[in-house]
Amino acid sequence: MSWTARFISSRDEGTAAPLFRREVVLPTGHGEVVSAVLRLAAHGVCEASIDGRPVSDELLAPGWTSYEWRTRYSEHDVTERVRGERFAIGIRVGNGWYRGRLGWEGARALYGSRLAVIAELRIRFADGHHHLVATDSEWRTSTGETIADDLYDGQRIDARRARPGWDRPGFDDSEWAHVEELPSDTSELVASTVPPVRRLREIAPASIAPSPSGRMIADFGEDIVGWVRVTVSGAAGSRITVRHAEVLEEGELAIRPLRSARATDEYTLSGGIDVFEPTFTFHGFRYAEIEGWPGWPAGSASDRVAADVATGLTAVVVGSDLPRIGRFSCSDPELTRLHENVVRSAQGNFLSLPTDCPQRDERLGWTGDIAVFAPTAAFLFDAQAFLADWLRDLALEQQANGGVVPYVVPDLFRHTGIPPALEPFDATAVWGDAAAWVPWALWQAYGDPAVLREAYPSMAAHARRVRSLLSADGVWDAGFQFGDWLDPTAPPDDPMAAAADPGVVATASAYRTARILSETAAVLGRSGDVAEFEAQAEALRAAFRRLFVSDRTITSDCATVYSLAIVFGLLDDDQLGWAGDRLAESVAASGHRISTGFAGTPFVLDALTLTGHLDDAYRLLLQRECPSWLYPVTLGATTIWERWDSMLPNGAVNPGEMTSFNHYAFGAVADWMHRSIGGLAPAEPGYRRILVEPRVGGGISWAETSLETPLGRASVRWELEGERAHLAVVVPPGSTALLRVGDLERELAGGSHELTVPVSPSVSAAAAPVPAPNPASLNSPRPVA
Repeated sequence: MSWTARFISSRDEGTAAPLFRREVVLPTGHGEVVSAVLRLAAHGVCEASIDGRPVSDELLAPGWTSYEWRTRYSEHDVTERVRGERFAIGIRVGNGWYRGRLGWEGARALYGSRLAVIAELRIRFADGHHHLVATDSEWRTSTGETIADDLYDGQRIDARRARPGWDRPGFDDSEWAHVEELPSDTSELVASTVPPVRRLREIAPASIAPSPSGRMIADFGEDIVGWVRVTVSGAAGSRITVRHAEVLEEGELAIRPLRSARATDEYTLSGGIDVFEPTFTFHGFRYAEIEGWPGWPAGSASDRVAADVATGLTAVVVGSDLPRIGRFSCSDPELTRLHENVVRSAQGNFLSLPTDCPQRDERLGWTGDIAVFAPTAAFLFDAQAFLADWLRDLALEQQANGGVVPYVVPDLFRHTGIPPALEPFDATAVWGDAAAWVPWALWQAYGDPAVLREAYPSMAAHARRVRSLLSADGVWDAGFQFGDWLDPTAPPDDPMAAAADPGVVATASAYRTARILSETAAVLGRSGDVAEFEAQAEALRAAFRRLFVSDRTITSDCATVYSLAIVFGLLDDDQLGWAGDRLAESVAASGHRISTGFAGTPFVLDALTLTGHLDDAYRLLLQRECPSWLYPVTLGATTIWERWDSMLPNGAVNPGEMTSFNHYAFGAVADWMHRSIGGLAPAEPGYRRILVEPRVGGGISWAETSLETPLGRASVRWELEGERAHLAVVVPPGSTALLRVGDLERELAGGSHELTVPVSPSVSAAAAPVPAPNPASLNSPRPVA
């Protein structure tokens, strides 16, 4: 549908968030209003109301996209709001990603210096008459109580500057300014297909207590993303400041991990009862430091004041409202907690796009993070529309970069320049491979070839770009690479200094991508491309084996290189035995502590499992000492950390310049937990056929996993009794399942099944090495014969 409306803007380009209003008188003689739909978008982030009531519960709309080419618009059914003869539309606009600060170099207004809004209200009457209300020069603008707002720095609200009734009919706007119409290219506007950002839940403070310095600290009990809603009364003009942080250090807010982000909201009181909610920002935090609360400190009355503060503070958790579809729990409470932490980190970082962290001066769509986490995300949530939309921006940014997938999407660095430490800019392994790995994960999870069809040009462009970068030896061993990012052996100030040779990581990743392209081309019926990418894959495999494999060793001889070689299918069947043994030796030599980074961690447990070392996989997963998945859990973590030791055992924050306590990448382990502990995996894309293969071990006595598949609910529950396992399996209608437990292999039709089978947990891993898995099916089980 074409647009009649124009983008409108305030001529005042100050820091205060602009308000826009229009009073509407409906024509008469056409009967009742039978439908009214409001379409809305902004350069910035916006909130609309009619007669003082929000038109929706969406937040931070229209979200962050590659604004040069795409800005989402939303549609809202407001029929019940416009049945009267007269009403008013109000829209407030904040800086958001469009004009706010982005990145750690302090850049602002990367997409434009003018905040603007565009809206159309299309009304249809009973007699078929249509009436249009659109943003144009007749609208009025002013400012209100929000005097500054920024996603990184927070929001400043002065309740004395509120304009009661400004979005209701009859308000006197004679002193408001006329808006300015801007040149409007509405071809950039695309209908939103993603779940909006919403308030997901609310949390009361777990405690209110003074810090060692006497500052009031509210602890909300978990690391969340959102803000604190404040309800308070006090003297007019007095100010309350709320500063946020993820952890405490020596009892005070640990603000160093914020880097330059202020993460501070400031509220000036009106003198009455004020409710402050900073909906034009968001913070990653567990703790909030409250300064200026009336009556604090109050000596012996401090307990009463603390109780008053507790009733006046509510943490509001926000994020893209993705439906939850996958669940897991087991007999080990810390392992179940780890899984819950993965869920929280995904929810916190799925805010308009898949970001890296929610608290510091970054919050960017790093491609490497979602490349390795996509299979987990696609199990936990219905993430197809959310990630498919992000892939559209990836393709646009890639095209603008001459076929090179950027490090972050939207591509901040195309505006600010590539950081020197990340040069020279070109295709990179894992990060750039998101172009292929993410759509393939969505295909495996949901079975809809449309995502492959749409993403295919981007996937192929990346694979061909990688081919152009190979050396004369046929491997990818030149140029900048992130490598096995955040390998725990790397020093805090050099996260790329991993044990794994970056050329080995890059060549292995390039092989997997080429195999995915060959498989994708086959799904889409592109026979010529099948041959092209199959040849590319086989050439990479041969070069990998020729240059990096010798004397039963892979170059750099560390856990990551063996994991990638095994799981990606770079080795022959007769090589899997020694490679798996060497991996197990490496894992044991590290004391069954983690020795892998972003590239190796998602695959190390699969590599151990596939080569008959399930006991080592469980010992690695269940390790509690640092570095390990459960080490943060033992310290009370409620989300996944960016670094294995984001907090040191002595309670100090990691000294590295880059430290986050809410970063989902290492949570990719949940994918193995779903498939190998829970026993629920797709044997065919979209779970048309299911593999039920729980791998009993690790001292776990029961586990249960469920998933709302495209065909219906599937679930597996097993419980040990001695050397027998009781299983309850639900196969959705229209699907079938292959059950493998111990020596049993059985076909299951749709419906509910219960059975008891013998197992030997202590020797469950002592199986012969299995054939190399299809690398295109990575993070799904090995193909079923």
